[in-house]
Amino acid sequence: MRDPKERLRDILEAIAAIERHAGCEKSDFEQNEMLQVWFLPHLQIIGGAARALPDTVRAMALDIKWPSIIGMRNVLVHGYFDIDTELVWDAVQRDVPAPKPKIEKLLKQLEELGYDG
Repeated sequence: MRDPKERLRDILEAIAAIERHAGCEKSDFEQNEMLQVWFLPHLQIIGGAARALPDTVRAMALDIKWPSIIGMRNVLVHGYFDIDTELVWDAVQRDVPAPKPKIEKLLKQLEELGYDG
């Protein structure tokens, strides 16, 4: 089983990958299937890693919308060809950047506590 700190690093790495292309115009995103597909696995990683965190770790950061993050992952994983690109765009532009500083803070707290799950 992976350490919660590794899971948080996974989330931060996926956010960084999303941020590399999040500055594109919405029209570019809508017309570029490769760009649309770029975001999906990274959003899934964020949700999967959040889901795998112990409840005790998620409880240390109640200001993070864990259920929404996990729910997005479930929609993307089980939605297959019914994925709404508008939902993906909104997540990339609004939902992904918001928790980043909170995730960084939580990771720092775990490192300072010597938390190893």
